[in-house]
Amino acid sequence: MGNSDSKNAILRGQGARQGNGRKALSRFGNLLASRENVLKEEAFHAMLTRERRRAERSRKPVVLILVDSHAVHKKARDAAFLERLTSVVSDATRETDIIGWYEEGLILGVIFTEVNLQGKSPITEVLHSKVVTALRDNLDHRLASNLVVSAHLIPESWDMHRPDRVADIETYQDYSRKVLKKRLPIIIKRGIDIVGSSIFLLVHSPLLVAIALAIKLSSKGEVIFKQERVGWLGKRFQCLKFRTMYTDNDPKIHRDYVQQLIAGKAAKENESETEPVVYKITSDPRVTPIGKFLRKLSLDEFPQFWNVLRGEMSLVGPRPPVPYEFELYDDWHRRRVFEMKPGVTGLWQVSGRSRICFEDMVRLDLRYSQCWSLWLDLKILLVTPLVVLMGDGAY
Repeated sequence: MGNSDSKNAILRGQGARQGNGRKALSRFGNLLASRENVLKEEAFHAMLTRERRRAERSRKPVVLILVDSHAVHKKARDAAFLERLTSVVSDATRETDIIGWYEEGLILGVIFTEVNLQGKSPITEVLHSKVVTALRDNLDHRLASNLVVSAHLIPESWDMHRPDRVADIETYQDYSRKVLKKRLPIIIKRGIDIVGSSIFLLVHSPLLVAIALAIKLSSKGEVIFKQERVGWLGKRFQCLKFRTMYTDNDPKIHRDYVQQLIAGKAAKENESETEPVVYKITSDPRVTPIGKFLRKLSLDEFPQFWNVLRGEMSLVGPRPPVPYEFELYDDWHRRRVFEMKPGVTGLWQVSGRSRICFEDMVRLDLRYSQCWSLWLDLKILLVTPLVVLMGDGAY
């Protein structure tokens, strides 16, 4: 009996030492991870962009947690504190999660991959609580209380019933960083928008008056048609156009067509092998005779130069969708709206307009935002008048 008790005591002692050893090894391993696996700012943002695009395509969301130490006193925010911070956050993550500096030495970020949305509580709240608890339990209370922890779901859910809803800019820092790098070209682009739209409206004022009179004399209703559109980062604005339809028309025709278009089922009626496919309503009974002429030459869009002057649009950029169209978008489609300010003309308009299917249009808009330059804008602006005069793809 004595020998048995002694053996059990020895085994318990060995188990305790092994447990302590494993804990020490775990702490040591996490310390190494905090030093070696924390990505630099540039690398972390590259990973964030990649994971966001992957989540948009796969529909498997990720969560971005940001630990902001701006409120921590500068003297307390030394190398030892930053090392301790990364170590504590590393303890609260898995091997598959990505840790790095969202803002070097100030904001630590964690990308939680392969998250489960099926739990009782929102996953953002669960992970936020997990990180906050780890910081509170392992850091000095004064330091922990000055850290601001935020959680961001990628891709974010979108509530179309909130007109003031805008995209979470924290998850689109790749665009913000691109803007910072191209600050001068962005300023020049805005200057071109102001000067270009002002000159256009002034020079074409007699034509604008003539169009307004033609609309007023040919059918009942207002001359200018205002339609809510979704602009940059999801901000809504009133897009201006010359009215081309009869008043009190049924928007269901266009709504149904947009649904089919995004689903890849829309094409020209009575399509034949010799005629090109047209991805637009070609015989819309709601359009007036004057309206058909205006649409053919894109004259109905001239009032949008006032939107450009007000800063809601640009001369060049993606076309702004109507809210019910945006609501049908897949997650990756929304990037065409989030990444660039909408434009009067764009890469899609000069590449075939209505002869290009919806997903190819989105790809063209995304290519434009990724490759944007003043030279690209200039080329699009120079080609646009020729495309308008040819009337190809306009209905």
